[in-house]
Amino acid sequence: MTETGGLPTQAQGLPTQAQGLPTQAQGARMSVGAVADLFDLTVRTLHHYDEIGLVVPGERSPAGYRVYTHDDLVRLSTVVVYRRLGFSLDEVAQLLADPASVRDHLTRQRAAVMHRLDELRELVTAIDHALEKDMSNEQMTTADMRELFGDGFKEEYQAEAQERWGDTPQWAQSAKRTAAYTKADWEAIKAEGDAINAAFVAALTSGQPATSEAAMDAAEAHRRHIADRFYDLDHDFHRNLAEMYVGDERFTKTYEDIAAGLAQYVRDAVHANADRHA
Repeated sequence: MTETGGLPTQAQGLPTQAQGLPTQAQGARMSVGAVADLFDLTVRTLHHYDEIGLVVPGERSPAGYRVYTHDDLVRLSTVVVYRRLGFSLDEVAQLLADPASVRDHLTRQRAAVMHRLDELRELVTAIDHALEKDMSNEQMTTADMRELFGDGFKEEYQAEAQERWGDTPQWAQSAKRTAAYTKADWEAIKAEGDAINAAFVAALTSGQPATSEAAMDAAEAHRRHIADRFYDLDHDFHRNLAEMYVGDERFTKTYEDIAAGLAQYVRDAVHANADRHA
């Protein structure tokens, strides 16, 4: 069952109440594990919702375990819908506290989504252009790189990087690998990087700490992406790399443009993952 599975909406597109619950939850008293399975959430997420007061189980078992009542499940179903719509946990709390503000929030959220759709359409156009040129197996030009990676690729960054690290084994290894990359290769690299960033954002916006399995798994995918595509990267070196994400305002801005707080979150997740593999 997905996060919105079995949750109908009212005519104006807002979440409903009890009639939207799955049949097995009607009038039920359920354990945290059962609720996690029912709503396709993790137990860790439910515990976090409890800790921040977003969805607090109304009862406890004789052994002290959390027990969700029917009213708790109604509230949780609403939270799940709002999270699916892209609202942050703070915004969800505000919506639950002030239902009258829902329409204004949804209007702003729709505008944000439409802006993101415009960006994605531009990216698709750039990808299609790269694919067309790849038919001849051409190497990527500077203009092609700028079109595909946007502000993430600037010639001055490349020159600065070479000046700082041009004498290192990592730079030599990366230069040797990337020299042979075609446009299709760079296309795949961009897609992999976007997927990793999306994993970080999903963990961050779902309220999971940087030390969570999801965040650390994203950090490990980030390390392996660099190691597979550019240069050998162990966990200790990965720590050093992550420090630049919060120490260099250009790196920080790149992540902050994706999601507020993401630069620090990625840095902390990289350190947590390195600790995990120590």
